[in-house]
Amino acid sequence: MKKRCDVIRVKRAFGPAVEGEAVVSSEGFSPRYDLDRTNGVISKIGHALEGVQLKDKILFTPTAKGGVAAGWAFFDIKAKGFAPRALVFGRTNPVMVQGAVFANLTITEGWIPNALEAVASGDWVRVDPAKKTIEVLRRARR
Repeated sequence: MKKRCDVIRVKRAFGPAVEGEAVVSSEGFSPRYDLDRTNGVISKIGHALEGVQLKDKILFTPTAKGGVAAGWAFFDIKAKGFAPRALVFGRTNPVMVQGAVFANLTITEGWIPNALEAVASGDWVRVDPAKKTIEVLRRARR
């Protein structure tokens, strides 16, 4: 069961404030190896989010996976129109941050409390990089 928490603080953040439906994964994310960049669906067989469409969602994941090629993939999926509204990482790396900044995607790193315990897929959230907060606006029906 998820712990109830309406505001999560993040350590680092970039991008415009956005709202959207949360998609929460216990597994790390690579836009190059986990995502089908022709349709925006998680295509890696066995991934915790296999088959999930990320377009306009707010992705919560513990870690970023990948290097240089993963960074440019953010620009690619943004240009194709099916990027998530925000990427919320427990931990990321400079290449992923650079790729998100280049694509003008909202990205955060670090959280208190643990967002994977405080947010569930289907919750409606607001990510505000200027305030370094994630606010749960509406809980999904369970």
